[in-house]
Amino acid sequence: MKTRLIASVALGAAVLVGTTGCNLIAPQATTIPYSASDGVNVPADSGPLDVRNALIVVDEEGTTGNLVAAVVNSTSDPLTLRVEVGEGSSAVRSSVNVPANRTLSLGDMSDDVEPLRLDGIDAAPGTTVPVYFQSGDGQGALIQVPVLDGALEYLSTLAPTPQPSGSLTPVGGLPTVTPTPSATPAS
Repeated sequence: MKTRLIASVALGAAVLVGTTGCNLIAPQATTIPYSASDGVNVPADSGPLDVRNALIVVDEEGTTGNLVAAVVNSTSDPLTLRVEVGEGSSAVRSSVNVPANRTLSLGDMSDDVEPLRLDGIDAAPGTTVPVYFQSGDGQGALIQVPVLDGALEYLSTLAPTPQPSGSLTPVGGLPTVTPTPSATPAS
């Protein structure tokens, strides 16, 4: 009788370990951080501002793009996000002023924030473009941002349109993206 009891307990333990043992050594997928959308999230070491779902939507030719992202300022101070798209002397440098305790939707005009138009990027949909993000006294982060086009209906309104002649002007006095020219090396 005792032998049957010990055998039953041993068999039960073997079944229990056999069916749950994988959870002891395999990583749980729910603990692995990832971007749950088309864009990428910028790591926290870029500074106090959170940049979420960053992506670039290009026109049909892939020569002009629009940087799209949600920029979250959860601090009680207004902050500036510095963005550098591309590398070297052809990089486009810009800044975005983000008010305290506010989220800006960059690129879709919902906050009356001028889009960060990227002329001459020559990036095909499906590729990535290096983008450097930095805010506050953070060290910044260089991220490979995915490039998409307006072929999908929900991205069609984010694709850049032909730019009217003249310069960009702020809309409604709200925070705007302010492009700054790249430094060119001296000859």
